[in-house]
Amino acid sequence: MRSLNVWQALTRSGYLLSGWPWRAAGYLLSSTPVGIVVLLAIVLGVTVGSALAVVLIGLPLLALLALSGLPVAAVERRRLRLVDRRPAPTPHRVPDEPGLLAWGRTRFREQATWRELGYTLAFATVLWPLDLLALGTALVVPAGLVATPALMATVGDGEEAPVLKMWTATSWPEAFAVAVAGLLLFALSGYVIGAVAVARAELTRLLIAPLETDLGEKVTELVRSRVRLVDAFEAERRRIERDLHDGAQQRIVALTMTLGLARLDAPPGALADQLAKAHDEAGKALAELRELIQGIHPKVLADFGVGAAVADAADRSVVPVDVSVDLARRLPEAVEAAAYFVVCEALANVAKHSGARRAEVVGRHADGWLVFEVRDDGCGGADVERGSGLTGLADRVSVLDGRLTLSSPAGGPTLLRVEIPCEPTERSVWSWPRTACCSVKD
Repeated sequence: MRSLNVWQALTRSGYLLSGWPWRAAGYLLSSTPVGIVVLLAIVLGVTVGSALAVVLIGLPLLALLALSGLPVAAVERRRLRLVDRRPAPTPHRVPDEPGLLAWGRTRFREQATWRELGYTLAFATVLWPLDLLALGTALVVPAGLVATPALMATVGDGEEAPVLKMWTATSWPEAFAVAVAGLLLFALSGYVIGAVAVARAELTRLLIAPLETDLGEKVTELVRSRVRLVDAFEAERRRIERDLHDGAQQRIVALTMTLGLARLDAPPGALADQLAKAHDEAGKALAELRELIQGIHPKVLADFGVGAAVADAADRSVVPVDVSVDLARRLPEAVEAAAYFVVCEALANVAKHSGARRAEVVGRHADGWLVFEVRDDGCGGADVERGSGLTGLADRVSVLDGRLTLSSPAGGPTLLRVEIPCEPTERSVWSWPRTACCSVKD
C-alpha cells in the first residue's frame, strides 16, 4: 500500500530503503533558504515601513507586511508535498465581490490570514533554524563517527583520532568499531529526520493548511447558503405566480369568454346544455387557479407589502379577524414572505381546528424586529410538534435568524408569535394605510 506521508512510511517496513528519508531531509533542508529570504524581507519591510510611517507612506507597506503571510503560506503548502501527499487546500474563501478592495477586506477579516502571518514570523525567526539544527545534528554526528578511521590515518598518523572532539580513539579496532556505530547511527538518523519532518509538517498544516476549515467560517457559510436558498425559493415562487397569472389564467379567461359566447349563440337543446356545463366548469377552474396563485405568492404582497397582504388574508378568513399592522416602510422580501405565510397558516389553523369565534392579528416593527402576533379565543391545545403545519414555517423563520413561539393551553386562548430581525428597506411606503384594520365578519 502506497504511503501518503512520512508518518505512514515510518510505521512500515522498508522505510530506510524508500525515498521518504531523502524527502524528509530535503524538506528540512529547504527550510533554510526559504526562511532566510522571508527573514530578510520582513526586516526590510519593517525598516522601510518604520522610516516612512511619519509621513503616512508606510501604512501601505505595513498593510503589505500584514499580508506577507499569504505568499509564504502558499510556498509552504507546496513544500508540504515533499513529506505529505495529502491535499493542502488554501483556507481562504473567495471574495463576494470582484476588485482589489473587496479582496483586501475579505483577507483582513479572515482568521486564516492572521494565522499565516503568525506562522511566517515564527518560521522566519525560530522554525528554520530549528530545522537546520535538527538536520545537521542527525547527519553530522554519524558522519563524524564514520570518518574516525580516515582521521586516524590522516591526522593521527595511525595512532589516535578525535571522535567528535569528545574522546579519542587510540587503536584501529576502536576506530573501526566507532565507524560501524556511525553506520548504525545513520540508520537511526533516518528515523529521527522523518519524525522531525512529521512534527514540522503537522505544525505547518495546523496553521496554514487545516484539513477542516474554521468552524466559525463553516457556520457563517452555512447560514449564507441557507439564506441564498430561501431567496432562490422566493424568486421561484414569484416566477411561478407570474407565469400562472399572465399565462394559464389568461387562457382560461379567454376560454370562459368563448364558451359563454358559444352558449348564447347555441340553440336550445343538448348542445346548449353541454356548453353551459363546460362554461361552468371553466369558471370553477378559473376560480381554483386564482386561489392557487394567491397561495403561491399573492400579488398584493409583492405590490403593497406584508401589512396589506395580511389584511387581505384576514378578510378572506371564515373566522372574524381584527387586523392592526403598523409598518412605516417596506421590509426585505424574504422577511415579508415568511411573516405573511406564518400568519396565513395560523389563520388556517384557527379556522380548521380552534373553534374560535374571533381572532386578532397584530403586527409592528420596532427595535430592528418585525413582530406578528395571532390570537384566537378557541379551545387551545395546539402543538407545533403534532403536525399543526407550523413546523416548516418555524424552520423557514429560523433561516432568517427569527423565532416562532406558540402558547396554546387546553381551553385556550392561543397565541402565536413570530419575530424576525430586519431593517426597513429604501422602497417607498406601501400605499395601504399604515394601521390597517379589516372589517369584522359577523
